[in-house]
Amino acid sequence: MPKLQSKVVLITGAARGIGAETARALAKEGAKLVLLDVDAEPLHALAAELGSDSTIAAIADVTDFAAVQSAADAGIARFGGIDVVLANAGIASYGSVLKVDPVAFKRVIDVNVLGVFHTVRATLPSVIERKGYVLVVSSLAAYAAAPGLAAYCASKAGVEHFANALRLEVAHHGVAVGSAHMSWIDTPLVRDAKSDLASFQQLIDTLPGPLSKTASVDLCTKAFVKGIKRRSRKVYVPGWVGAIGWLKAVVTSRLGDQGVAKHVPRLLPQMDAEVDALGRSTSARYGEGTE
Repeated sequence: MPKLQSKVVLITGAARGIGAETARALAKEGAKLVLLDVDAEPLHALAAELGSDSTIAAIADVTDFAAVQSAADAGIARFGGIDVVLANAGIASYGSVLKVDPVAFKRVIDVNVLGVFHTVRATLPSVIERKGYVLVVSSLAAYAAAPGLAAYCASKAGVEHFANALRLEVAHHGVAVGSAHMSWIDTPLVRDAKSDLASFQQLIDTLPGPLSKTASVDLCTKAFVKGIKRRSRKVYVPGWVGAIGWLKAVVTSRLGDQGVAKHVPRLLPQMDAEVDALGRSTSARYGEGTE
């Protein structure tokens, strides 16, 4: 398996959760890190923990291309180039299409889709030069939709196909592209949703078998590091998510809808009422929640 010693890895959504733990794991492998997030305090704390010799941190909103480009340029200037990109930054909104705040819905699309494009666009010349690897963080939600999470599901399906198109564009340059697909992971994003909405946990509880389980960030981090080393086309967390991908046509069929659809008349109005009571359609971290 290829070594990551001295490889330069740019990570968005790096301040917390999967981004932060993957940064720690890659640092142990000897990688140099360019860390981006909008949340200054935990980002700078992480950079200080990992050491200034091998890490730089940039406060950058992925919806702002100029900010992302500036951060990428700083990483290239400091370390000579970028070998690996982990496009990890992502947020979610709550509530039905009928009730969700349109501003929050748009913010999810901007962060989760345009943010991935901005990240890739800013780094791609260097990645091509170094015949590197791009890992786009999608989700199980790209394969299996959930009521009340339309923006998140649409964005994760979108970035999966973005990765598929990008792969075709850059393969002849020696660049590999992968997409990561995770079920529920114990991240700040998922914990916030569970804390904000009783209906969110109830929705998860309606899912069959492993679909209702929440996996650890550690499991996800190990899968990401392995995927980066192998330049994997797909990274699944847990591994059974790959089977859902293969069965997508069944999962999204009338038959596949039946399991969740029967709970929608009860759970979706409850979620909308909870969102109304919160006075917001997203986490209180608005714009800061990462995968």
